[in-house]
Amino acid sequence: MSPRPSRLRRPSHRAAAVAAAAAVPLLALAACGSSSGAEPAKPSGGTVRVVASTNVYGDIARTIGGAKVAVTSFISDPAQDPHSYEAGTRNRLALGRAQVVIENGGGYDDFMGTMLKASASKAEVLDAVRISGRTAPAGGELNEHVWYDLPSMALLADRLSAALAKAGPAAAPTFSANATAFKAKLKDLEGKVAALKAAHSGDGVAITEPVPLYLLEAAGLRNETPEEFSEAIEEGDDVAPRTLRETLGLFGGGKGAGKVKALVYNAQTSGPQTEQVEKAAKDNGVAVVPVTETLPSGQDYVTWMDGTIAALGKALS
Repeated sequence: MSPRPSRLRRPSHRAAAVAAAAAVPLLALAACGSSSGAEPAKPSGGTVRVVASTNVYGDIARTIGGAKVAVTSFISDPAQDPHSYEAGTRNRLALGRAQVVIENGGGYDDFMGTMLKASASKAEVLDAVRISGRTAPAGGELNEHVWYDLPSMALLADRLSAALAKAGPAAAPTFSANATAFKAKLKDLEGKVAALKAAHSGDGVAITEPVPLYLLEAAGLRNETPEEFSEAIEEGDDVAPRTLRETLGLFGGGKGAGKVKALVYNAQTSGPQTEQVEKAAKDNGVAVVPVTETLPSGQDYVTWMDGTIAALGKALS
């Protein structure tokens, strides 16, 4: 990718509003619920209760936990923006009873921290960004979208297996075996990404938001998108006319034309300006690869990433 750091979504006024809206009912729940010293409720039959901020992490928990876990994923609709999530009563109760909690971290799902504090949860909390070891580049900001980073998900699998074994020791061998099998599938995916890199290293691509950048970087691709464009879209702001023209010029009719082979498009948070960019790509014969921030219906994490990698390879070819 380009050495230009991508400036991703900071905790914005929208995130602050969500946290503030969630805080009042959460505090009320904590006041009428169990005391701060209460242990989380344990389900019958030795099943471990897991709560995940999105269905991406919920699916990974089911893959590793198998029949020995009961998983609640707060966000599972690909049409929903995780940054504007508001918790319902049922989800707040599930969090209070959880033994293991998986959050993305890095400012992506700050509502989880607000909910955890209000619920007095005793669950072991796994922060995917912290586990990944990813940090902000010099002069840039953290890319919090670590589920598009396959090695980071392998690290999470190990930590999740250990957390589940602590909560349900009788099933520890199952958790360990499932984590090993999951990591083997991730290695297969990494091999496919490496093949993309061997064939297309240095090829230019455009993005609407920085969501898939870890995957694109691993494939050796170069992000040609003006930083100001993807930053504005990520923050929910209007793109300056000059920046929009520069971005549209990547696909045709401008001095940047022909610099990109694909547009990797966040289909989950589209709007008039991103739709204009998508149309420019299609009008000029540039392939569009849609991505989302949550797991599409009917897919698991591995098949989702495998399909995205395959679509990217087809677009570049």
